[in-house]
Amino acid sequence: MAKTSLKAKQWKMYELRFTEWKALKQPTKYYNRCRVCGRSKSYIRDFGCCRVCLRKYAREGTIMWLRKASW
Repeated sequence: MAKTSLKAKQWKMYELRFTEWKALKQPTKYYNRCRVCGRSKSYIRDFGCCRVCLRKYAREGTIMWLRKASW
């Protein structure tokens, strides 16, 4: 799990940028995080989550049109 303080900091930046439409002073500090666990590395933009959560949800069949291959 990601650090709680970093998750809160990124969420605050996200709110300022996308909900209140304010320009960030340093936009390069904003980075994508997994919506489920808050992980910042191995983030997949198309699904909005990290590879770990994507694999878990693909296995469960939660994400439409995506399933984990098993052969």
